[in-house]
Amino acid sequence: MYKNLAAVFAAACLFSNPTHAEHVKAGFVFVSPITEAGWTRQHEDGRKAVVKALGPGVKTTVVADVAEGADAERVIRDLAREGHQIIFTPSFGYMEPTLKVAQEFPSVKFESITGYKTANNVAVANARYYEGRYLAGIAAGRMTRSHVAGYVAGFPIPEVLQGINAFTLGMRSVDPKAQVKVLWLNAWFDPGKERDAAMALFNQDVDVIAFHTGSTAVMSAAQERGKMAVAYHSDMRKFAPDAQIIAVTHEWGAYYTSRVRALQQGQWKTGNVWGGVKEGMVRVGDFGPKVPQAVQTEVLARQKDIASGKLHPFAGAITDNEGRSVQAKGQTLSDADILSMNFLVEGVVGKIGK
Repeated sequence: MYKNLAAVFAAACLFSNPTHAEHVKAGFVFVSPITEAGWTRQHEDGRKAVVKALGPGVKTTVVADVAEGADAERVIRDLAREGHQIIFTPSFGYMEPTLKVAQEFPSVKFESITGYKTANNVAVANARYYEGRYLAGIAAGRMTRSHVAGYVAGFPIPEVLQGINAFTLGMRSVDPKAQVKVLWLNAWFDPGKERDAAMALFNQDVDVIAFHTGSTAVMSAAQERGKMAVAYHSDMRKFAPDAQIIAVTHEWGAYYTSRVRALQQGQWKTGNVWGGVKEGMVRVGDFGPKVPQAVQTEVLARQKDIASGKLHPFAGAITDNEGRSVQAKGQTLSDADILSMNFLVEGVVGKIGK
């Protein structure tokens, strides 16, 4: 279903450094404010990478803190009316508004980031975040003393379930006793709720925590309580210098640049991209001071194994947390199965949120 991201980049590079590149207006719609770290920060860094790479060949516009739904539709439509030739909409809840506006502006190109529905002028792209989650789980499994991790989760969509499950499988690969307690927020960005959820988990024997939300609140809570934490989206050592054990970071600059460059050269096409560690869209690192060198070496070695295809987070026998067999030994979940994931693996304490 998904094209190899490396192939997309390679094709775009054929048209790099054009002599007479078309001037492109590119719009970016963000679901939260632009903060110093987090989901939106990584996409803002991606936008800056486009500007740095293409210089005067591109002019960008940013509209931040746009709620999913009617507000998003209005903002996306306004950008199209204002002459933006390509519009990036990096939030799952922007998918339907993007598709609706795209029907009204067939000559405008749209990039639905984390969406899954395409059209002639709508491409989708996502990253295999679960690969980084598995690696972070290994680090958490090596560092925990209570054998209990916490997980502050946004919404129960497949992408979030992938992350929870991969983290748990990674943790239990080195600590078979490990459990992961999940709290659902039904919000992507709510620092107050994120902090409260983290504090509640710390009161339940959790000594290392991960999250799938948009702020640095969980990291700050871990720092305050003297616990350990896995940073997500960005390196967050600035906010949790002692608490951070590892960061799972997202890198969007190369993809965004390749898509704007393709449009400049009249080579933009719709499609589906799902890149991960191999393609450089996801990486782990930025270890904190508490992490022994042996653990760092182990995690980075497993990262190389994922990049080479030697290791797959969802390979082998998998049982859900209600005791049902999901997959037999010797098998690997297909992309289709991963994309439609609707279960929690053994070791997760909690249920899928409503």
